[in-house]
Amino acid sequence: MENSERFFRNTECRYFPCHKGVGEEDFNCLFCYCPLYLLGEKCGGDYVIKNGVKSCINCTRPHDPANYEDIIRKVALSIKKP
Repeated sequence: MENSERFFRNTECRYFPCHKGVGEEDFNCLFCYCPLYLLGEKCGGDYVIKNGVKSCINCTRPHDPANYEDIIRKVALSIKKP
């Protein structure tokens, strides 16, 4: 996949790839810091609570290009006023 507004891969990052489970060719760095983190339990990702802190070390959801639309939809819903 080519770098674009929906996909970005930074192979020069010292942490690349930062999570196992997504192939290097498909690894999307666009959401390096997951925009859904602050949604807590409603983020939809594979997180655990360690010492009272949400840990996303095992979550590949924001790094899978197939999840781009869903992440953008959830971000949009979270910023809309009720």
